[in-house]
Amino acid sequence: MAARLKKSHSDRMISGVCGGIAEYVGWDPTIIRIIFVITTFLGWGSPILLYFILALVMPD
Repeated sequence: MAARLKKSHSDRMISGVCGGIAEYVGWDPTIIRIIFVITTFLGWGSPILLYFILALVMPD
């Protein structure tokens, strides 16, 4: 059965986006959160805007 990208209900801090991505790729959620913070400080793209879009679009 293929994995689905969805928000995490068990590992959430704000809306479960990073936890859901971590479950999908099989990584520790802390690593995904650190990557998110680093990309925010380095200014690569717009990770905060992407986070809010994913929070609205990703299924529960």
